[in-house]
Amino acid sequence: MPLPQPDDLTSLVLRTHFGDEGAWDSVRIALDAADDYPHATYVSELRFADVGVRALMAEEAAADEDEQIVYMFLADAVTMKDPGHPLLAVDLSDEPGRTFRVPARWFPDISANLSISNMDFAEFADAADASGTFRGFGEG
Repeated sequence: MPLPQPDDLTSLVLRTHFGDEGAWDSVRIALDAADDYPHATYVSELRFADVGVRALMAEEAAADEDEQIVYMFLADAVTMKDPGHPLLAVDLSDEPGRTFRVPARWFPDISANLSISNMDFAEFADAADASGTFRGFGEG
């Protein structure tokens, strides 16, 4: 089954942790509050509970080319527990499986630039700090 497709000019935010509904609500509120425009297509389907990056890569590789997506963001256990709600950004195309964390504050910038192909996934991943978290360019 192919991964869900994001709406136009938004990024797929896939929930993989289902232990706390309030935390999921907080994540969505934080992401939506980070900018005036919608940047996320939220998917909360139990079939993705605790799914790992490798399984998502395999599912995406098996999809028809016109159904494949280039990147996604996971709302996993770390996202739900950390007050900054850092999503796990996952490259599914150029360097499949490459990841970095992105706090809700930076999500709109990354989503907007990736959705219009203004920047590549690697540009953000390369700018991540030693913890693997993107905190803006030159702010790490």
